[in-house]
Amino acid sequence: KLPQILTLSNGLSLNDNLYSIPVDLDMRLRRLDLSNNFIRQLHTLGLPYLEQLDLSCNQLDLISEKAFEKLAQLEELNLSRNALNNNLGSNSKALQSISRLRSLDISMNSLNDEAVELYLRNKSSLDQLKMTGNSLTRLTHSLFKESTGLRAISIDDNLITDIEQGTFEPLGRLETLNLAKNNLVYICDFKLHQVKYLNLSRNSVEFFVTREDNKLYRLEILDLSFNKLLYFPIVPKINRLRYLYLQNNMVGAYNSETTMISQVNTLYEEVLSEDGNAVEKNNIHSNWRMMPVVYIDLSYNHFRSFPLETLSPLSSLETLDFSHNCLQNIIFNITKDSPFGYHHQILFPSLKYFDLQSNGLVHISSLFLESLTQLETLNLQENFVKPCAPTDPLGSSQPTNPNTSCVAFWKIRTLKHLNLKQNGIKILHPKTFARTSLVSLNLARNSDMTMQAGALQGVQRSLRSLILSEINMTSCDLSLPCMPVLTQLNISNNQIDFIPSSLSCAPLREIDLRNNNFVSLNHSLINNLSEHLSVMYIGGNYFNCCDNEWLTILNKMKMKVADISHAECIANGKYIAMIDYLKNPSVYCVFHTQTPEVSTGQAIIILLFVSVILTVLIMFIRKVCWHQRSFLV
Repeated sequence: KLPQILTLSNGLSLNDNLYSIPVDLDMRLRRLDLSNNFIRQLHTLGLPYLEQLDLSCNQLDLISEKAFEKLAQLEELNLSRNALNNNLGSNSKALQSISRLRSLDISMNSLNDEAVELYLRNKSSLDQLKMTGNSLTRLTHSLFKESTGLRAISIDDNLITDIEQGTFEPLGRLETLNLAKNNLVYICDFKLHQVKYLNLSRNSVEFFVTREDNKLYRLEILDLSFNKLLYFPIVPKINRLRYLYLQNNMVGAYNSETTMISQVNTLYEEVLSEDGNAVEKNNIHSNWRMMPVVYIDLSYNHFRSFPLETLSPLSSLETLDFSHNCLQNIIFNITKDSPFGYHHQILFPSLKYFDLQSNGLVHISSLFLESLTQLETLNLQENFVKPCAPTDPLGSSQPTNPNTSCVAFWKIRTLKHLNLKQNGIKILHPKTFARTSLVSLNLARNSDMTMQAGALQGVQRSLRSLILSEINMTSCDLSLPCMPVLTQLNISNNQIDFIPSSLSCAPLREIDLRNNNFVSLNHSLINNLSEHLSVMYIGGNYFNCCDNEWLTILNKMKMKVADISHAECIANGKYIAMIDYLKNPSVYCVFHTQTPEVSTGQAIIILLFVSVILTVLIMFIRKVCWHQRSFLV
């Protein structure tokens, strides 16, 4: 049986349960993919023009010493997911014969420290190296001494506990270093000036310290997520850091920011004075003030107070993820022993996205809100935030009683996207969001929330997306103004039975009506909405199959009812899949005749009219009968 062969522009892929390499390969090949086979041994390859060779996911454990001698042009070699921990002598000598190799992948081969050092001999041209998923425990200064041209190294998912000083420092071109998923406990003197991306996630790092000097560090991305950090990292004084990942640590476990800063500075002195030399006191704020950082993830930490004094110097910060912490209040104050003194003006001049989901927040100082001068997106989902009325004095800068505290959203004039899902909000006052620039508003899962008339006044001309699902709301509770730019509305999972006529002026493109009490939909309103409407959700209602004028409109306008295959309607007392009904309506409604609805007032008038007619008729008949008796007598 011939193997399945794919040839593309001097490239060949052979993935068909091969146990050996075919001997009649075209000598002009430049790329050869032999991955996902059962090859165990590799002998001499006579492919003088080959540039890329992929032997990953085989059972390779023996490479003859002369296997690569004729591959004079080979630059990329993938040997991952094999058994190269065997026959180290022969295998390592084979790799030493490749003089032009630029990329080498020896991941997942159960290699220990000694084996890796053998495989890296005579690799002066190497540019990229991957050693993921091996068994390295210690990195020494001799490991890369013959590979000083490396730009990218991945040694993630190993067992590394120690990195000897001088291991990476000589690699002057190194830009990317991935050490994730190891057993590192601390970085006590970071010195890699050349590295741009450093991944230390999923270790056991307790602190990250850089000695303060005047050298430029090119570090742009630092990932310290999923570690055991108690403090913010002490980053290089002069740096280019833009992205800092600190999620899933223990930062903020100290009761106050002042205590944490003091502990950081003490740690700095202790770590760097171990060599016996005096160390100038580090000030974490002086370094952070110079960082061009635009993104920080501090989610899933232990903050009980917001680190105002540490984060406010970051004038370039655009995105801050502070979700899943332990905040209850965000108070705007500067402590007496603040490094900034009493008159420091705290602003977040570039912050646009702020995530505070799942914190238990009750109070946010109005002064703090005013410091968010460019904020566009605020996520407060799963907290206990109550919006203030525009005239509510509780929107002051001081913390108040948790049972009566509220948040003055009108303080954030630039706010466009606000998520207040599941906050236990019971009432929305008139003009609650006035003076903001809201484009989207999520009020879902605020059970039994009341929207007072005019609650959306002030944003009705800017709001494009409104979510009011799972509020236990009836049609009488749904008070919506004319919203001339609203394109998305979600009122699912309520007790609504008709759509407000005020929506006729909204250019809705998507509407979600699922799981309500609808029996029918207003025909004329649906006709008005159909001009823009493209997606509709209707499942979980009690629609009358035979009152189908609105369905006819939907079909005629070729509107997408996204959940039509799950929707049902009622005909002759039975639930019928709506998609089956639409195929042949006459089958289900052949005996159905529509009768005009009669109001209670109309019924009373009809009854009175009939009563009067009957009374007059009875009196007339009696009179006729009396005259007939008189004539007969």
